Amino acid sequence: MQDIKTLFEQNLNIDFLMATLSNPKDKNGAKKVKVRPILKQGALLFQCESHQNNQVFHENYEAEKAAEVLTEYMNQFKQMQLETKKFRYTVLVSKKGKVTIQKKQQTGCVKEVDLSHNRSKKYILQEGTAVPFLQDLGVMTAEGKIVRTKFDKFRQINRFLEFIEDILPQLAKDREVTILDFGCGKSYLTFAMYYYLHELKKYDVRIIGLDLKTDVIRHCNELSEKYGYKKLKFLEGNIADYTGVDEVDMVVTLHACDTATDFALDKAVGWNAKVILSVPCCQHELNGQMKNETLEPLFKYGLIKERMAALVTDALRAEYLESCGYDAQILEFIDMEHTPKNILIRAVKTGKKKENLGKIKNCEEFLQVNPMLGRLLKERGEV
Repeated sequence: MQDIKTLFEQNLNIDFLMATLSNPKDKNGAKKVKVRPILKQGALLFQCESHQNNQVFHENYEAEKAAEVLTEYMNQFKQMQLETKKFRYTVLVSKKGKVTIQKKQQTGCVKEVDLSHNRSKKYILQEGTAVPFLQDLGVMTAEGKIVRTKFDKFRQINRFLEFIEDILPQLAKDREVTILDFGCGKSYLTFAMYYYLHELKKYDVRIIGLDLKTDVIRHCNELSEKYGYKKLKFLEGNIADYTGVDEVDMVVTLHACDTATDFALDKAVGWNAKVILSVPCCQHELNGQMKNETLEPLFKYGLIKERMAALVTDALRAEYLESCGYDAQILEFIDMEHTPKNILIRAVKTGKKKENLGKIKNCEEFLQVNPMLGRLLKERGEV
């Protein structure tokens, strides 16, 4: 790691712009570390933002200490991007610990960096930049300003795009990428996903939105045609019955009601989808099944039982996905103050099946439940 420490020592100065440590070796440790320079009481410091256990931690260091801390962090990661005003560095660490450092000169205008300590949130879609679909969906004005009553929706869209940004390494850039969005509804996030991947990141992407509402599908197709989004199509149909594709790169299911989420997850597993992003909604199924004498004092309160059932439903969904060879996480989608439907299940295909079926069975027997996803996967021999 001496080469990496030297890289930090040489570049943690006034010309430093940013660094991102990613691709963790251990999924139980930090998921990502971002570094940026800040000025605090006239001193140049380097703020390390570490993402772990669904939380974000910030620490500020002087250059010498920052070099030590970041070098230690790099023992946990396989990759780093570091930028200065003059150069861009890519650092790769092999399984055997071999370090490769690639250096390229910056091109174009010299970048400027915000050195303020408490800077405002930087969104992927910025206010002030006109985005046609946000204007037509009533989130943004013609001048590019966010409609104040729609600011929560604007934050939600950007939060969703952050999840997309995290899984970009899983999506191929040398061929067409197929994404299915089940229960797309008014399609705020579907349009955002296409705009981000196709327009901003230049992926060859085909997105299919599926919903049961005829008028909604018609309107979304009209907007897609208006924007010239040739590979964004919306279809009327049921999740359980959809057979329009053989293989899919990513399946998205946002607020599909109750067991519709289970049908979507089952479809995703059957298609060998590399990425699954699911925001479940209205988890009623297990609420009607759960029984347990020990927990009866809790279950007698309807609201408590309902919330417990929703959490159990999503936890079991994540466990079933892990048994099918996915690395599954349950993450906070948006702040609880905006909506109680704030859980996102993110699953990335690894091919390593977790030996957890016995524990799942014990949990289901304890609560006397038989969740839909488990039944669907068993019918097809997945588990």
